[in-house]
Amino acid sequence: MATPELPDIASLRPDFIWGVSTSSFQIEGATQEGGRGPSVWDVYGHTDELKNRDSGDVACDHYHRYPEDVALMKALGVQAYRFSVAWPRVLPQGRGSANEAGLAFYDRLLDELLAAGIEPWLCLYHWDLPQALEDSGGWLNRESVAWFTDYTTLVAGRYGDRVKRFATFNEPSIFSLFSRSLGQKGRSAEDDLHRMIHHVNLAHGAAVDVLRDKVRNVSIGCIHNYQPCRPSSDRAADAVAAAHLSTYWNNAFPDPQCLGEYPAAMRSAVAPHVEADDLARICRPLDWFGLNHYSPVYVAAKPGALLGYDFGNKPSGCALTPIGWPIEPAAFADTLRIVHARYALPVYVMENGYGDAMQPDETGAVIDSGRMAFLRAYIEAMNAAAADGVDIRGYFIWSLLDNFEWDSGYSKRFGLTYIDYASQRRIPKASFDWYARLIRAARQP
Repeated sequence: MATPELPDIASLRPDFIWGVSTSSFQIEGATQEGGRGPSVWDVYGHTDELKNRDSGDVACDHYHRYPEDVALMKALGVQAYRFSVAWPRVLPQGRGSANEAGLAFYDRLLDELLAAGIEPWLCLYHWDLPQALEDSGGWLNRESVAWFTDYTTLVAGRYGDRVKRFATFNEPSIFSLFSRSLGQKGRSAEDDLHRMIHHVNLAHGAAVDVLRDKVRNVSIGCIHNYQPCRPSSDRAADAVAAAHLSTYWNNAFPDPQCLGEYPAAMRSAVAPHVEADDLARICRPLDWFGLNHYSPVYVAAKPGALLGYDFGNKPSGCALTPIGWPIEPAAFADTLRIVHARYALPVYVMENGYGDAMQPDETGAVIDSGRMAFLRAYIEAMNAAAADGVDIRGYFIWSLLDNFEWDSGYSKRFGLTYIDYASQRRIPKASFDWYARLIRAARQP
């Protein structure tokens, strides 16, 4: 297959930001080095429940190889890199004494990025809760708001001289909906879910206030996975389940954070956990909306399941990525329009990408034509939304590197760079060069 042409980006802003994203647990490795404490994903990764019994122990070994990875970003020409700090690396117990060795790692990373002319975008939380805090109730404990406040204070004080772009959370709807701590020991899973949602929202608001206080000229957002939730059949029950899931998947976090109230469909369920002034503490001024988007979600009713849903069949003939996710760029454009209209904030696309399992060919090259075609179609959809007046200011591909993809382990590859996990060799894919060409073209006067 021929290399896809570059997309039409004529409607994007002249100062549009092109970047790449990663997260700490998915790439860093070195989980027992430099004084780092265990996270919930370290513990889960050693239960043998993950695909191929994979774990994040080594991942991409970014902890040791970050200069090579920054050099890859410089070769791409990206203006920005969105990454996350590992909470248990800087606070091994989640609170209390800070770990200087862990803090120093991010000092080195930031200095390397800035020397390469790449702006750091720091996400405070990308799912790796310190296990010590989970043992104390995790996000189900209202004290988690104070824990996150203290953690944010540490990070802002240490890095705020070099980092001006901060995200509080990545995909809070996903780590809450699929938390392993819901409904254990006879508790109600749905009540736990509402409690967790509210505590995470409170932690977000508290972190915004800390960042405003500690970091001069700070720019703050939260990153939400916003996907259309569609019924998988024409059954009325599936339509109800899809609408119900959409409330939690798409609106349970940005609505209170940006609009000052929970969606009507869940308001009474979360009310027992809401105290006086909580909504004002959550709804703090934000500078941008972070959007992660991959595909629509197809939903089937499942009585007795959490929120009464399951993932259902996709429409026959629906184009799919090799890992089975629908390819529908029009849904991306529609989502951008919805988010812009509902929340009235500038939008940065913080994750969009294509998963496969492609290996190098006999020449050692990775010619990922499917990824390039996907990116071209989605970037053109973004351009169409911008032409309609949507205030889109940046696009970050998931991901710079193949990495640890949560329950899927290393079986799914989203990177612009192939990782040979046995040797840790980095091999830029054809899509890497394609994206570099796009960035060069976009930055030409």
